[in-house]
Amino acid sequence: MAHQYPGTFITLEGPEGAGKTTQVRLLAAKLDAAAVPYVLTRDPGGTPLGKQIRHILLKPGNPVAPMAELLLYQADRAQNISEVILPGLKAGKLVICDRYIDSSVAYQGYGRDIDLDLIKQLNEMSTQGLKPELTLLFDLESEKGLGRLHPGGHDRMEKEAIEFHHKVRQGYLTIAKQEPDRFRLIDATKALHSVQDDMVRLIGELMAGKKAAFI
Repeated sequence: MAHQYPGTFITLEGPEGAGKTTQVRLLAAKLDAAAVPYVLTRDPGGTPLGKQIRHILLKPGNPVAPMAELLLYQADRAQNISEVILPGLKAGKLVICDRYIDSSVAYQGYGRDIDLDLIKQLNEMSTQGLKPELTLLFDLESEKGLGRLHPGGHDRMEKEAIEFHHKVRQGYLTIAKQEPDRFRLIDATKALHSVQDDMVRLIGELMAGKKAAFI
């Protein structure tokens, strides 16, 4: 469906270790201080059901077939749309989702070599056709991202071979080139405050264009 709600929908994407979660925490503090009504959610794990799916998907040593992996992500997404994202948009809030449909294309499509058209069909079904107005892609080389992760704390995705991570990153860059109006790239190798400044500026530009309140 076309975006027809009073709220604003933004998604964050990127390979492992790009620092999205840290940046979201910093942004949330600024939004709280500015009294901007917002919703933060994540994919997977933004709902009680999603938390259970996330555990299944990311637990190290848990064997999950590629197609089962794709469908579990879609199930999580359908629940998140119904329970969190659409209600937030209908209430006129800024909704920010840490990962969304592009993760399935990058990870299961480019990373796992599952048919891209099939993934796009499933994305359409699970989201009721809802696309973000802005997607921020936090980009950095796979080796740098994985090197940032806490030793011994890697989840099932993080433990994949480096070749898999290379394919995921290239997938993201390909998607971004295909949809330049929606995507904005952020250099995730820069200092934490610089990345935050870039993120706030890009979201602020979108909000200003909509004449919506922001930081």
